[in-house]
Amino acid sequence: MIMKASYKVLISGRVQGVGFRNFAYRRARKLGVCGYVRNLSDGRVEIVVSGNKSAVDSFLEDVKRGPMMARVADVEIDPVDVPDISGFIIE
Repeated sequence: MIMKASYKVLISGRVQGVGFRNFAYRRARKLGVCGYVRNLSDGRVEIVVSGNKSAVDSFLEDVKRGPMMARVADVEIDPVDVPDISGFIIE
């Protein structure tokens, strides 16, 4: 049985203007997880991610580090219920 996982992730630090959304998009596509990534007006990045638990766990490890130019200061991860979604988009 495949375990599914869905999370809302809030990432703070130097995470806007450093390619974070494209980084998250590429990692999500490679791992086959669904959801979205977007910048928030307070300087954080918000991600909703859903999919196979092992793929989601790998995705979360990647975004905790971020792209080379990012400086991740804090990551909040909360489980969420999301409707079935397909694909991963940058909002």
